[in-house]
Amino acid sequence: MNKRSVGTGYESLAIMYLRDNGAEIIDTNYRNRSGEIDIIAKDGKYLCFIEVKYRSSDRFGGPEAAVNIAKQRRICRVARYYLYSNGYDLDTPVRYDVLSLSGKDKAITFKWLKNAFDHMR
Repeated sequence: MNKRSVGTGYESLAIMYLRDNGAEIIDTNYRNRSGEIDIIAKDGKYLCFIEVKYRSSDRFGGPEAAVNIAKQRRICRVARYYLYSNGYDLDTPVRYDVLSLSGKDKAITFKWLKNAFDHMR
C-alpha cells in the first residue's frame, strides 16, 4: 500500500471519530495552491481546520509533533483562503485542531487537540 491510501484510511477513521464526538464535517481534503487541510468541521460555534496525523508508534514522538511551525503556517494560509472564498466574515470563530491517531490495527488511540495552535501569518 502507498502512503496516500494508508492516509486516506486513517482520515476515514478520523471522520468517524469526529462525528461520534459531535463534530459536523463540512469538507475533507480541501486543497488550493498553498496546501491542504485534511478536515474542515463545525464543532459548536467554531469552524475547525483539522490536521490528521497518524503514527504506528511514539518512537519518534507523538503524531502531533509532526505539525511543526511551517505546517501550521501553511494550514493558516489555506484556511484564510477557504474563509474568503466561501464567504465567511471576519467574525467567524475559527479553531485550529490536530487529531492524532497512534497504534496499530484495533488498538488505535485518538487524541483530539482542540485549539492546538493559534492563527499564524
